[in-house]
Amino acid sequence: MGTYSLANKVALVTGAASGIGLAIATKMYEAGCHIAIADLDAAKAEAAINGLPAQGGQQKIAIQADMSDYGSVYRMVESCEKQLGSVDILVNNAGFQYVAPIESFEPAMFQKLIDVMLVGPFVATQAVFAKMKERRWGRIINISSINGKIGAPFKAGYCSAKHGIIGLTRVTAVEAGDSGVTCNAICPGFVDTPLVRNQLEDLGSGYGVTPEKVLEEVILKQVPQNRLLDTAEIGDFAVFLASDQSASITGQAINISGGYVMH
Repeated sequence: MGTYSLANKVALVTGAASGIGLAIATKMYEAGCHIAIADLDAAKAEAAINGLPAQGGQQKIAIQADMSDYGSVYRMVESCEKQLGSVDILVNNAGFQYVAPIESFEPAMFQKLIDVMLVGPFVATQAVFAKMKERRWGRIINISSINGKIGAPFKAGYCSAKHGIIGLTRVTAVEAGDSGVTCNAICPGFVDTPLVRNQLEDLGSGYGVTPEKVLEEVILKQVPQNRLLDTAEIGDFAVFLASDQSASITGQAINISGGYVMH
């Protein structure tokens, strides 16, 4: 990936204390952004911010936010605006996983997955959209998944939310029109993160294999490149989507999956 400048842009990344979110926040900070790392875990968000080295006049802040709480989402955006300025780049990344067959899938957990990964991003988008359009520049990047395009056993809530965020992405892109604001979704495959590692045991139970064999026999055998992705690969692509060079790319759901999903 080439070098893209995001100098003096304000980027707000949710669920950014670890994993893909942290990689995106780090890459955007390295590209020149003032960065806000938002996360449900305030201590981890602070630790993540402290892990970013001081550079130039760039500012970096941590914000505690619960994406399932509408008020918390609005306060997150307000806090970013007060401390760093209006949000130029919003990355809706926060998420979690819950694995169970439909027969025993807890409805409350299904609702929580939808709230965190679909309703929360809608509220965050709503909070920044008008000002982006007024300034004639903005980038909204929604982190979907290959499970936003295909179904996966035992992931009813996650797949439903990730399919939904692609629909939200397309509506946002259409409503942005020629305002200079773009909205795209990134659809990662299996990335080497705690979210993936922590589901191996439950997936093993569902498939009837040991957790150690899930990776090799269930996950990687579907990936032509036969590897887990690195979070930095997602971060680099997010920087490109946030750059001026991507101005004509909007309403897209782009796979980064090692060839797992090709549509």
